[in-house]
Amino acid sequence: MKRVKAAIIGSGNIGTDLMMKMIKYPQNMELAAVVGIDPASEGLAMARDHGIATTHEGIEGLKKLPCYSEIGIAFDATSAYAHKDHDAALRADGIQVVDLTPAAIGPFTVPPVNMEAHLDQPNVNMVTCGGQATIPMVAAVARVSDKVHYAEIVASVSSRSAGPGTRANIDEFTRTTARAIEVVGGASKGKAIIILNPAEPPMIMRDTVFTLSEGADEEAIRASVNQMVAEVQKYVPGYRLKQDVQFERFGDNNPLKIPGLGEFCGIKSMIMLEVEGAGDYLPPYSGNLDIMTAAAKATGELLAARRMDAEGQAA
Repeated sequence: MKRVKAAIIGSGNIGTDLMMKMIKYPQNMELAAVVGIDPASEGLAMARDHGIATTHEGIEGLKKLPCYSEIGIAFDATSAYAHKDHDAALRADGIQVVDLTPAAIGPFTVPPVNMEAHLDQPNVNMVTCGGQATIPMVAAVARVSDKVHYAEIVASVSSRSAGPGTRANIDEFTRTTARAIEVVGGASKGKAIIILNPAEPPMIMRDTVFTLSEGADEEAIRASVNQMVAEVQKYVPGYRLKQDVQFERFGDNNPLKIPGLGEFCGIKSMIMLEVEGAGDYLPPYSGNLDIMTAAAKATGELLAARRMDAEGQAA
């Protein structure tokens, strides 16, 4: 089967984990090139060991590779700042971009919620690791409710799993995730908090999602959340609830007073998650990075399938 050739820009933790997933679980894509800026990068060395073309000269080096003209999809696992230049260069050459940075140039994409909505876009954004873990839960509440007034997520990850790229993007993480909670998750107002925990041994990724909603009962929310967890587990097997969804109801006799919103009557839901990585390259406690690379690969496979169908119809 002819596959769509792809490139990964960024040979750090996220780029290397994505590379190993593409090598170990091939579907519609063939990894043709890995790009970095450090000639001594472990990721580039691993790529070469697998017979994949590499360059340590960044995007300009990628353009010089013989395979560049055949690449249809590029994954950017660098930084929000660098992505702007990468996106412009790749788009100019007709390459579809999957953005793993918080740059948010293209539309937000969370596979179980809206993966098929942006297949024709030149750039799709994977939000953030915290967003990939928690937005499906906000969307699960929203789809059975009349309205989600507010959603707040707290993502706690091991300090060891946060490399220089993640740390450089902390501000973008909170802004991008909060916005995606609203745009994709369906909340009227979103808030995101990330905690880098230095505990030893390293902790597994933990996420807590709070929502204030009206128009659905507890059983409808619980069932919707469980269904969404099963959808995420199709590409992230280590994604799971830590305990049953917790509820608190606020009626006319005890409304919750919220600054900027007023009095709220409805249901407060608390959803507690953990994400264990698959261990393809990164240790299992790095579930925050694993869910990002798994979501990016799932999206890329669908983009590739769309391109293959289009090419087949054109032929």
